[in-house]
Amino acid sequence: MTTQRRWPTWLRQTVSFIAIVIFIFMAWETVKFISGDIWRIETPWGQFTHTPPLKLKIASDLNLPHLWHIFAAFTRPAIRNGPPLIAVLASAAMYTFIEACAGFIIGSLLGLFLGIIFAHSPLLERSLVPYVVASQTIPIIAIAPMVVVWLNAGWWSVAVIAAYLTFFPVTINTLRGLRSPDPMTIELMHSYAASTSEILWKVRLPAALPQIFTALKISATSSVVGAIIGELPSGIRDGLGGAILNFNQYYITGPEKLWATIIMAAVVGIGFFIMVRLTEIAVLRGRRIEE
Repeated sequence: MTTQRRWPTWLRQTVSFIAIVIFIFMAWETVKFISGDIWRIETPWGQFTHTPPLKLKIASDLNLPHLWHIFAAFTRPAIRNGPPLIAVLASAAMYTFIEACAGFIIGSLLGLFLGIIFAHSPLLERSLVPYVVASQTIPIIAIAPMVVVWLNAGWWSVAVIAAYLTFFPVTINTLRGLRSPDPMTIELMHSYAASTSEILWKVRLPAALPQIFTALKISATSSVVGAIIGELPSGIRDGLGGAILNFNQYYITGPEKLWATIIMAAVVGIGFFIMVRLTEIAVLRGRRIEE
């Protein structure tokens, strides 16, 4: 009897990611092909001109650039006689990443604290969890200007906004993870006269780590989004939020720069996610954390 050989998980995920990227690229260029601008491509055999057979109004309104124009924009100057766009966006991405890291740390610590408190106090859980949930129903774009005013539009106001999007998943997943150990295990620890802190560190937290890291991976990308949103009303122009505001003004004449900025923001979020994922693999080494 032959057994079917399974591909490693990392290889399956890589192939799936590449397939999705190729699909997005093909869908993007298909829209441009059937309803976008006229193509003029120079070849050794002459000029190839493509006139779209169908002109859809929505495609004209979107003003989508070609993908190769977006990637070429990274090597062109951000402003006339200025540095290339990739250098400008890399500096802005690092600034936003630092803000997101600060918000991520603040939100994660707050979420862990609340999760531990709620896990040990059913009264506080019933009293405060509804307010924690309700806090996430308020649009972040409405809260950001108030936080900026309260903290005088400083660098920390952006970190606080990022922390606002970070603490909720950490709180809920920490609470669920701390409640996940078998009750018989908790009873056994009580029979050994273990204190509450000993049960927390030796039983509850180790059992909750997979769910905590799941929340941290979600929060990593959310903190980047929060940092970018926080930069918009704060007047900070050194991060990706300021770059988005700047290039959005020139979208009609040069949409490639705005799309390049969006790609850089996605790279920052994906990179942050990978960092948390690698930390998870290192901490949970030897434990089954995924299929």
